[in-house]
Amino acid sequence: MSERHACRLLELGRSTYRYRPKNPERDAELRSRLKQLAAKRMRFGYRRLTVLLAREGIAANHKRVYRLYREERLAMRVRLRRRIRWNGTVAKVAADRPNQRWSLDFVSDCVSSGKVIRILTMVDDCTRECPALEVDTCLGSLRVRRVLDRVVQERGLPEAIVVDNGPEFRSRAFTAWSEERGVRLEFIQPGKPVQNAYVESFNGRLRDECLNANWFTSLKDARQKIESWRHDYNHQRPHSSLDYLPPVEFARTRVEMTA
Repeated sequence: MSERHACRLLELGRSTYRYRPKNPERDAELRSRLKQLAAKRMRFGYRRLTVLLAREGIAANHKRVYRLYREERLAMRVRLRRRIRWNGTVAKVAADRPNQRWSLDFVSDCVSSGKVIRILTMVDDCTRECPALEVDTCLGSLRVRRVLDRVVQERGLPEAIVVDNGPEFRSRAFTAWSEERGVRLEFIQPGKPVQNAYVESFNGRLRDECLNANWFTSLKDARQKIESWRHDYNHQRPHSSLDYLPPVEFARTRVEMTA
């Protein structure tokens, strides 16, 4: 089959088919830096990597980055999960200012010895900041109170806290804490984690980018690595729902808008 006939069948211009880059080495520096960032941020896609390149002063169109990303086979294989349809509605209005509403939950993992550790996760629904990640082998309601008091001293009180129906959040100690400080507790319906979507989404990022990517030799090692990831998440990691700004930077813009 002739080239002309093949291009006509494919609806491809012959000039496009014959095109060869005039300077094939122009992408060498960008390709090298992209591979370095992808090796460090293995769970990041090409969009977040494009943002990180731009922060370093490397001007590159996202299509160009995507092409190199595919050529170097940097994409991680993602296991698609079965989607469950849900036709319910969540009554609460989305938070539009910092400290309007926090979300709390627990995540479990283990260290190399097999000992199970628990992680108290906390997210500001507006800014997506993570004020704290408390890690220990046991986290009761009194411990949750102490963590909240520590965060409140740094950030101030939230108007409401969204939690599930776990015993730590249904306990008298936790309920008394909320009543003493005038913080409203919003319990989700049993079996409806989608009603606590902000912290559930955060838990997925924590699991994917930190817990599954690290081997914890001890409780101390787990605390150090998880806290390091939390700092990176708040200050460096581009967040897609925040126009690819890190949560701390987005929170700063929200404060300036309301000032």
